[in-house]
Amino acid sequence: MGNREDLLAGARRCLEEKGYLRTTVRDIASAAQVSMAAIGYHFGSREALLNQALFAAMDEWAAGSGRLAGQGETAAERYADTWDRKIQDFADMRWLWTANVEAFVHAQSSPELLAILAEEQRKSRPMVAAQLRGVPQDEVAEGDVRALGSVHIALLTGVMVQCLTDAEGAPNGREIVRGLRTMVELLER
Repeated sequence: MGNREDLLAGARRCLEEKGYLRTTVRDIASAAQVSMAAIGYHFGSREALLNQALFAAMDEWAAGSGRLAGQGETAAERYADTWDRKIQDFADMRWLWTANVEAFVHAQSSPELLAILAEEQRKSRPMVAAQLRGVPQDEVAEGDVRALGSVHIALLTGVMVQCLTDAEGAPNGREIVRGLRTMVELLER
């Protein structure tokens, strides 16, 4: 690997071990076994390098998360199974989700990062809506992108935060489905 690849690998290790906010230039350079100046040369800043490493890890996770599918026979059972897998990911890859929350906090004082995160959400909405509908992304109606995609991302974020703060008290897949059904009943009154 070259310095650039070593820096990305080092930044990822630092994200896993220290998180987004506590990782320093010195930490990354040490993990990558390159000079601190190499960060500026290849990425411009610590933040740009950490962002790239974090987004690469998120892309890796998204590629592995696949389509909406589970072991259950009904759509509700498959959805619950999918949630159980996501909740397990929150436990297994706690570092990734914590780093995401830290990046969001940091973005409140970094317009550049805030713009990147907003764009990533905009790109995720149609993908999520397509997964939920079981159709190719280019066949998703704009209404589904705005409603279904946005609501599912909001639900995902909320469940993630619950899992990070109170794993034992966070809902499981069946409880999420039951809660959504109850919400629909309440809204139809």
